[in-house]
Amino acid sequence: MRVQQRHIIYVQGYDPRGLAQYYRMFRTELRKFGRLYQLTTNVSRPQSAADGETASWTIETKGNDWQTRTSYDFLRWEDLIQRDLAAPIWHTVFQAMWIYWRLVFNGTIARFWRAHWRFATFISYPHFMLFNEALWTLGIAFAFGKGLEALGSPNLLSVVAALGVFVAVLGALLKYTENRTYLLYLLSDTIWTWQFSHRRRPEWDARIDRFARYLVDVARSSEAEEIVIVGHSSGSFLGVEILARALQLDPDIGRHGPRVVLLTIGGNFPIVGFHAVSRDFRDHLRLLAIEPSIDWIDCQSRKDVMNFFPFDPVAGHGIDLGADRRNPTIVPVRFREIIKPENYNLFRWKFFRVHFQFVMANERPHAYDFFMIVCGPVPLRERMARPEAALAVATGDDATREWAWKRLKMAATARPDAADLGEMEPSARRRG
Repeated sequence: MRVQQRHIIYVQGYDPRGLAQYYRMFRTELRKFGRLYQLTTNVSRPQSAADGETASWTIETKGNDWQTRTSYDFLRWEDLIQRDLAAPIWHTVFQAMWIYWRLVFNGTIARFWRAHWRFATFISYPHFMLFNEALWTLGIAFAFGKGLEALGSPNLLSVVAALGVFVAVLGALLKYTENRTYLLYLLSDTIWTWQFSHRRRPEWDARIDRFARYLVDVARSSEAEEIVIVGHSSGSFLGVEILARALQLDPDIGRHGPRVVLLTIGGNFPIVGFHAVSRDFRDHLRLLAIEPSIDWIDCQSRKDVMNFFPFDPVAGHGIDLGADRRNPTIVPVRFREIIKPENYNLFRWKFFRVHFQFVMANERPHAYDFFMIVCGPVPLRERMARPEAALAVATGDDATREWAWKRLKMAATARPDAADLGEMEPSARRRG
């Protein structure tokens, strides 16, 4: 039952930084993980595929009485994302505004508010910020126009000049404050999500199809005990798309040998699924919800404003499958238990940092630990079914570890029960 070989397929969200920065972060966090649990870890350099769409590296991890080898695939989208961010500023602004107000009037934003007010606030933030900056810039332009009038300039010239100042100042403000506000990035994200939901991004769909074929090939040839598709942030719904399309290519993908598990973390499924036109996506959710050969774990955190919490990715989209439903298992995660108390008050207000905690090293040992999921000896399904035992494997003495492995062995043929999930966060336990 112990995992000696694991294959991770990591699906990033809408992040333009791409492979180089992600790998640096991964390597740094892996070292922190090793120090926290007193493990020996080694990671290879990334090797890019010939088509440039995937990169892979391996991790060797050694504990007291276990050793694992992990193959780690990083699916790349940064070329497509960087192309979006290279669009002219005003094209991005006007297109995002048109989409946002369309969502307001067709009721989609209201559905976001009902599902999760924090995420609705977050998705509305760039538009509030844009409105605020436009008001200040309008005041500057108005004062400039009045100044020209006081100097005897014709009214028409003053209006045209003021308009020019408004456009120039607001454009400069958007450009040169981007590193602090992320406003243009978030507007681009809004555009991309809407276009993807409406199937207006054929280059993304084509790449998803290629990744689905890649997953099928891995499932047929891998010697790993488990294959974990990790979807973080927007990668949650991209991961659903990849796995669902892989199942359509090969309905036996979960029966070839390696256990296939989908792990979605910090997900935001409704930004695609709440659109009326996203019938294909909701069909894919339905397919994964009833598929008996795979496991789907969805981890959520109340503290992360960029994921929906609490939210059932299936029932929340109006999909009722009755007794046929077996996925996902929903696992709440409390970051307060992962971050050191002296760091938590500062951590909690860094929203992007909170969002990325799902894929970063813990500061304190905990049942949810991304790098234990990637590198540890406990299979993911058993880790979520018996979190106290999984933690004991990492932190206990010899006798405690022996007890923990017995508990995990008992969980190998069972689904997580409510009592066990309650050990992570009793106030919000839910399961499919």
